[in-house]
Amino acid sequence: MEGLRVWRLSSSIARPLSLRQPLGLGYSSCELVLCSNSGVVTATNTRLPSRDSRSFTFTSTSTSNLEVACAIRLKKVEPLWSKGSQPYAYKWDRSYRLGSSSSDLVPCCSDGGAAATNTKLHSRNRGSSTSTSTSDREAVRAIRLKKVEQLRSKGLEPYAYKWDRSHSARELQEIYKNLNNGEELDSESHHVSIAGRIVARRAFGKLAFLTLRDHSSSIQLYCEKERLLNNQFEQLKTLVDIGDILGASGSIKRTEKGELSVKVDSFAILTKSLLPLPDKYHGLTDIDKRYRQRYVDMIANPEVADLFRKRAKIVTEIRKTVESQGFVEVETPVLQGAAGGAEARPFMTYHNSLGRNLYLRIATELHLKRMLVGGFEKVYEIGRIFRNEGISTRHNPEFTTIEMYEAYSDYESMMDMAEEIVTRCALAVHGELTIDYQGVEIHLERPWRRETMHNLVKEATGIDFTEFENDLKVAKDVVMKALGVGLDSKDKFSIEACPSLGHLLNEVFEIFVEPKLLQPTFVLDYPMEISPLAKPHRRHAGLTERFELFICGRELANAFSELTDPLDQRARLEEQVRQHNKKRAEAVSVTDSMEEKDHKNEDSMYEVILDDDFLTALEYGMPPASGMGLGIDRLVMLLTNSASIRDVIAFPVLKIQS
Repeated sequence: MEGLRVWRLSSSIARPLSLRQPLGLGYSSCELVLCSNSGVVTATNTRLPSRDSRSFTFTSTSTSNLEVACAIRLKKVEPLWSKGSQPYAYKWDRSYRLGSSSSDLVPCCSDGGAAATNTKLHSRNRGSSTSTSTSDREAVRAIRLKKVEQLRSKGLEPYAYKWDRSHSARELQEIYKNLNNGEELDSESHHVSIAGRIVARRAFGKLAFLTLRDHSSSIQLYCEKERLLNNQFEQLKTLVDIGDILGASGSIKRTEKGELSVKVDSFAILTKSLLPLPDKYHGLTDIDKRYRQRYVDMIANPEVADLFRKRAKIVTEIRKTVESQGFVEVETPVLQGAAGGAEARPFMTYHNSLGRNLYLRIATELHLKRMLVGGFEKVYEIGRIFRNEGISTRHNPEFTTIEMYEAYSDYESMMDMAEEIVTRCALAVHGELTIDYQGVEIHLERPWRRETMHNLVKEATGIDFTEFENDLKVAKDVVMKALGVGLDSKDKFSIEACPSLGHLLNEVFEIFVEPKLLQPTFVLDYPMEISPLAKPHRRHAGLTERFELFICGRELANAFSELTDPLDQRARLEEQVRQHNKKRAEAVSVTDSMEEKDHKNEDSMYEVILDDDFLTALEYGMPPASGMGLGIDRLVMLLTNSASIRDVIAFPVLKIQS
């Protein structure tokens, strides 16, 4: 047979790649895996002659020349058989099992006392348990509680009051960056004190290495038995676990391998951790658990903590930008008698003392405008907004915005402000204006594209909405004929349900244009029907002086020249309330006629209350003004390359855990 090769393997051949366990207790068959110059060859059901044979025949159909390097372990099995030992046992009764890289043996029994027994491993590399299964966690917790008792019995408090720290890890790395390999600085002037969490450890007889991580970076602790007094080295080996927070003092040394280290002469356990950290090789990968236990996520994945530091830097840069232009930060109520300033379902609560319903704010707009009436000319607020609506990669019920208002300006001013805020934040985080977002190169260099909603829809679909005048039925027919093929039922329903030409234009824009706006684009001049708080366009009837900023297919900001006419404002808000109450009545009617509750109708079943006090404020006179709301969470997503809004909110709202 062409290509058939027969090889005779003997005990003189070295280094097997793999020999899988024989299929039975005898030698009648087994599976060998051999290494060749073209990869790996597997031969199954190889026949072995007898127990006392010194060689056997291996048959392979590989056509390549095998570079056999195999010292089969049968050679080691022979002496076991000859001494009457069984190399393939039937069972073994074990009382403990080993978690991943653990210095704490996990009991196999369910006895509570046994679970608390501290059995130490004498191995080359000591480590703390990082198992995350429930049974392992409870067993490790019991062991560590025992260590807490041991510390207190020695007069050591495992939960300290304070620690005097002289440097952070990053400061030490910077100060001693020029220290040579093998060099040590043992003088008093180079004596340092640091503190942080232990994230790795190794022990070798009378020497131990621990990796300490603080808020800034990591540094190695170099621990010698002779240098540590009062039996501290034994405490280090037996009572310190990965996850503990330590304070350490000592001199500075760079090892021969180039690792900057604190050569420890004393340490203290500042906080004894009771639960194990995630396995260092696999980390905390369950995405839902990462969101629920963000504190563990930040320990296991330092880049997550870095993201929230970037978020803080972005918020700081926003404040610096607006305050450099004379804006004053103010605070407005979170609990409001009427939820206005946007069209969104609010969260409702009840005030017992006042005996009235209150709402969590859905926008800060109406109270900030009251500040303009009161005489402030440039105001802003960075705050939380609450909307009782869906959760997605773009939406969280609780999110952060900046809203700002400037007297004696129009929406052109807010376009300039939006460009200024985003570019300054990008430079603060990246140092440049070309960034990557989910594989797309985004160019933030100014000026950004500015185009009307009408023109963008015409460009994307070929439909010119200015030709329809006010004929809504004809417009819907044209849209469905030109664009209906391929639309899902939800989009078709949304188009058919549009109550006005302006709503239809916006619906077509959201479906066919918005996802394609990857580069920064200001979309201008929205229909009046969907912009009840914006000033009418000074040149185009039926439109408003409003823009929205889109980057990467997401709305980032919304702004307009503010409506200051109190009579026009009242008429528009009353019409908005009327339309909502009509939808609400229809939703209630549909739900009442169904045997089971239709949750889809709940979005229209909340009450909308007219904010009469805001309308009263306008009647005292508000100066011409422009205003803008910018989503901080979405800006952070953009500048940190985060795909989901939950990635940039430290503690996002989640479903109840089953």
